[in-house]
Amino acid sequence: MNRIRAVCFIVYFVILTLIMGLGAMPIRVFKRHEAALRYAKLWSSLTLLGLKTFCRIRVRVIGAENLPDTACLIASQHQAYFDGFIWMTLVKRPAYVIKQELTRIPFIGPMLLLSGMVPVERAAGAKALRSLMKATQDHFDEGRQIIIFPEGTRTTPGERAPLQPGIVALAKQAAAPVIPVATNSGKHWPRRGWIMTPGEIVIAIGAPLPANAGRLSLIESIYNSWDTLCEKNGLPRPVDNSVDPVR
Repeated sequence: MNRIRAVCFIVYFVILTLIMGLGAMPIRVFKRHEAALRYAKLWSSLTLLGLKTFCRIRVRVIGAENLPDTACLIASQHQAYFDGFIWMTLVKRPAYVIKQELTRIPFIGPMLLLSGMVPVERAAGAKALRSLMKATQDHFDEGRQIIIFPEGTRTTPGERAPLQPGIVALAKQAAAPVIPVATNSGKHWPRRGWIMTPGEIVIAIGAPLPANAGRLSLIESIYNSWDTLCEKNGLPRPVDNSVDPVR
């Protein structure tokens, strides 16, 4: 049954994306950035509606009062493609830090750029970090909420992964609060594949962390906040302590 539900959702998602991709042509032609962001938020909302309708996946947000309307850096665990949609519906002016490859997807890629998402070519090393910092600073100045997945890749629920150095550089540069977020999205939408499991995805949002913390202090604070959020809300807690913080 889950396989049938997943197929229905995929068909819905593909049709939705094609229709909205074609409908976005005027926005792309006239380069309407704010319109592109609103359009992207609508696409994400309809995608999540399809997920709820076909796959019977509910979403529960805990700690929404910790999200500011002003500039901040949201440091979220990353377990599923779901994480790439939900923040479009939770904050006012989101800007994801995304992989460069996503900008090459037909229909989706151009709108990601136009709506203000921040692509990173991870293989470019220091050059990529400098580009990331410049682009995100512009967004911080505009009061946008930057969403970054510090682990750099999707993980399985309960897996501990090292945090990438970009989170520290961005926090130090922006002097904006860092909002830690834990989730169990991978429990219902697997890291690989599209066979979803019905149930409730929890988004647990923690209290802001100071942006001016030292490098190791910030990384340790993010790990500790994630662990606390997982324990408090019954989410899979990372247990692999063999991974040392970034040094």
